[in-house]
Amino acid sequence: MTTVSAEISNNGEISLSRLAPLEAVLFDVDGTLCDSDPLHVIAYRQLLQEINFNDGVAITEEFFVNNIAGKHNKEIALFLFPNDLERGLKFLDEKEALFRRLASQQLKAIDGLYKLKEWVEMRGLKRAAVTNAPKPNAELMISTLGLTDFFQAVILGDDCEHGKPHPEPYLKALEVLKVSKDHAFVCEDSVSGIKAAVAAGMPVVGLTTRNPEHLLMEAKPTLLINNYEDPKLWAALEEVDKKGTAKKTST
Repeated sequence: MTTVSAEISNNGEISLSRLAPLEAVLFDVDGTLCDSDPLHVIAYRQLLQEINFNDGVAITEEFFVNNIAGKHNKEIALFLFPNDLERGLKFLDEKEALFRRLASQQLKAIDGLYKLKEWVEMRGLKRAAVTNAPKPNAELMISTLGLTDFFQAVILGDDCEHGKPHPEPYLKALEVLKVSKDHAFVCEDSVSGIKAAVAAGMPVVGLTTRNPEHLLMEAKPTLLINNYEDPKLWAALEEVDKKGTAKKTST
């Protein structure tokens, strides 16, 4: 599938300007809207130790990144309990309940998120959340962050035949919003999420929230940022604005 590659502006910055006029921005949830991975690690670590997983040795953040982060729960269940999917899914139900208890008290937005939210709203862009997270988790995180009314659609991996890294969730979001992949970009923080968006034909703004930069780069994001305050992001968005204004003037 052909992907939308990035342009380089005159000052050497990565540009998203070929997307102009921009129509939509699509967001992952975990690690993209909020720094939720540490809470997931705590929940997994506690419950896996209780069942003596790995002989009771606590899992590391590296283990979480390499084997769990960004994946759909069925895939995680099969990894943790390869011979007992039913047990794995029951374990994950318990883990998600613990995560929600932690998240309801400790969840924090990624720095600069509300600045980007305002930028998107001021331009009347369409927006959707696209996540592999279970519905109760997604709803809790979006609500806790005060973004329930911001998103016009929430696309769940559970509602698709294939979750990320398959492109289906992002293709479904484009269909629901009635926008073209040629006029939308994605914000993602995981390898599987970036791969899904790239396979759907969209450029990706990757966040180095918790996942190592070298792993994210292998998935081919258009640019990587530390958070939504990153000057690289705002330079790219300024280029989109300039290109969009120029196109309106010339028509």
